[in-house]
Amino acid sequence: MRPCPPLVRGQWSNAELCRREGIAQSLYYSWSKEFLEAGKKRLAGDTAREATSNEVKSLRRESRDLKEVVAEQALELRLLKKSMLGDGGDDE
Repeated sequence: MRPCPPLVRGQWSNAELCRREGIAQSLYYSWSKEFLEAGKKRLAGDTAREATSNEVKSLRRESRDLKEVVAEQALELRLLKKSMLGDGGDDE
């Protein structure tokens, strides 16, 4: 992508900008509409958005890791309870 000179509103038409950057005008208008809608939602206090696939993978990995930690701690707690009871029985 070429460096863009300072843009003064209305200096170039949307068609000229799209041609210069090699994108379809329909794509420009789609992006523009999405951007404006997202801005309106944020201003209205709506901060929800769809997660990217990398974010989903990361959250799944974190969830798995946390489940492992909880399972390990539950096992340690059970073993501690058994050792404190002294008989090794399960009095839960």
